[in-house]
Parts: sequence; C-alpha cells; structure tokens
Amino acid sequence: MILNKLYKDKVAILFWVLGGFFVANAIVAEFIGIKIFSLESTLGLTPFKWTVLGVNDLGFNLTAGVLLWPVVFVMTDIINEYFGKRGVKRLSYFAVLLICYAFLMIYLSIWLSPNEWWRFQSGLSDTEAMSVTDMDVAYAKVMGQGLWIIIGSLVAFLVGQLVDVYVFQKIKSFTGESKVWLRATGSTMISQLLDSYVVLIIAFYIGADWNIVMVLAIGTMNYIYKFIMAIMLTPVIYLTHYLIDTWLGTALAAKLKREAAQ
Repeated sequence: MILNKLYKDKVAILFWVLGGFFVANAIVAEFIGIKIFSLESTLGLTPFKWTVLGVNDLGFNLTAGVLLWPVVFVMTDIINEYFGKRGVKRLSYFAVLLICYAFLMIYLSIWLSPNEWWRFQSGLSDTEAMSVTDMDVAYAKVMGQGLWIIIGSLVAFLVGQLVDVYVFQKIKSFTGESKVWLRATGSTMISQLLDSYVVLIIAFYIGADWNIVMVLAIGTMNYIYKFIMAIMLTPVIYLTHYLIDTWLGTALAAKLKREAAQ
C-alpha cells in the first residue's frame, strides 16, 4: 500500500512538474514572439547576407519565441517518453486553451480605458519620455498581436506537437529503449520543420498577402536555427533522463516508460 502510494505520488509530481514547465514555456513563447531580433548582432557577429530561394540578404532575424520553442519540443519528447501520446496530447490541448485565454485577457486589458497620469509619460525618464509619448498606444502595440499571427502560431504549435508525438513513438517502436537521441532529435527536427513553415504561411501568406517565396525563404532560415538548436539540446535530453530516472528509481522509471509505450 505504501509503495503504491509512493509510486502514484512520484508519478503525479513528475507529470505536474514537466507539464507545468511545458505549458509555461509555450505561453511565454507566444507573447515574447512579438519581438524580432538579430541573432548575429546579439552574438556580436556581422549579419549574414545569404540568398535562399532567390531572396537576397537573409540573416537570422528571428522572433524571440525561438528561444523557448526548442525547449517546448524537448519537453514534448521527455513527456512522451514517460507518459506517452495521451499525456502529450492532453497537455498540448490544455496549453492551447490557456494561450487562447491569455490572449483574450490581453485584448480585454487593451480595451480598458487608460488612466491619464499613467498614459502620458508618468514615471518615465526624460530619455524614455521622448521615445514613448503614449503608454497606452505602446502597450497595445507590444501586447496586441494580430489575429492571423495568433491563429498561425496556435495551428503550427498543435500540428508540430501531434507530428512530434507520432514520429517519436514510431522511431521508438523500432529502436526500443536505446537511441534516445535518435527519437528525440529526429522527431523534433521533423515537427520543427512543419512548425517553421505553417506559422509563416498562415500569418503572412494568408493573413498579410506576402509573396510565398519570401515566406518559404524566411521559414528556411528559421528552420536552420531550430535544426542547430535541436542538435545542441541533445545532451540536455540525456541529462534530464538521468535526473528523472535517478529520482524515480530504475524500476519505477522502466515501468513508467513501458506503460507510456503502450
């Protein structure tokens, strides 16, 4: 009885910790994604001038969300390993619901009438006041993402998650418990490939009438970054597996993985 309770407690704690981190990263990635940054300039490098699909002067100008999306997909693989397809799907649907709720609350906050002393430069330094003349407009610009961008990111997230789950389990059916790197990195690379293009096609080709070649070229640059990150994060996957297996114990971890595979 005590061992059974301990099993349930540890499994529940692991699920909520992994699930909470997964959902939190997904929500934060959605909101910081409004910022576009230059990866090269951030690293102190000269911006690249690559030509992709005939589009010139392309560099790694990425949304800030790419800082967290690779982490989200790594978390997907770890949750898949210990809780199977059902666990990942439930958390993915739950994350989408919470993201929609968060956007709804953001738009509600934008709709609220601003207080005048907050709106016009109150509490700002002289330098800040010169660049921000209306805090309410700035708030709406930063927080209020376009509808097509929201739809694109949510659809891309769900498609990427479902594909990641399927590919992960398909590879595991061939490799068994060995080759963690292959199923984790392989499923992430394939799901991120879809994610990179789906969000841009919906948000900018459908929603903003961008040229499809431009969309595909930018998506390719985004995917190159995600491809590199997927490889770089492989040691993190092994470290996380080691920590979880150590905390659960070898027998309990093996039992959980067998159940997840079924």
